[in-house]
Amino acid sequence: MRKILAILVTGTIILFGACAAEQEHVADAINEGDSLAFMTASGVSTLISDSGVIRYKLVAEDWQIHNSTVPATWKFLHGFFMERFDENMHTDLFVQADTAYLHKQNLWELRGRVLIKNLEGTLFITEELFWDMDQQKMWNHMPMDIYMPDRELHGTEFQSNEKMTDYTVKNSEGKFPASDTESDMPVPTPMQDSVIANPNKKLPDNTPAPNKR
Repeated sequence: MRKILAILVTGTIILFGACAAEQEHVADAINEGDSLAFMTASGVSTLISDSGVIRYKLVAEDWQIHNSTVPATWKFLHGFFMERFDENMHTDLFVQADTAYLHKQNLWELRGRVLIKNLEGTLFITEELFWDMDQQKMWNHMPMDIYMPDRELHGTEFQSNEKMTDYTVKNSEGKFPASDTESDMPVPTPMQDSVIANPNKKLPDNTPAPNKR
């Protein structure tokens, strides 16, 4: 199983410990979902290793670690930006979301306005995305908007490899130049159930891209 480990953190960290003082009266038990974070960090900029190799840069307004689960759950509730590196330390993926959770050290749950830009320059915009790092897969069940240089694709039930270069979109429709009808790229219409795409061009300079926080 792939595990990730934060190796450098800059920001303000607050640790919450249990109070040892005796009390005559005790409050009702706190539900697991209402428990306080074991650690909270503000203004986070951290490098993350995967199997001993630096693979990610993470930037967030705040970072909470909840140890009510094993492994602990990471929460980023006020903005999240991640930059992923290949084995040569070149950026191959940008990820931005309003809210992010890391479950069991291998499953990312991204919520809110989620933007992803891959190495080929294709931009993906949605409101939900799951990323299983063990299976190296990404998927969602919400509308997905995909922007390429001269085409757009919109659909639901998105599935992809973790590089976001080989993906499937159901209930798809889009805008394509007429010349594409003679290429090997399928031209989706509102009547199509799904489309499988593997774009390989870069976005034009004026195409929106995720901004670092």
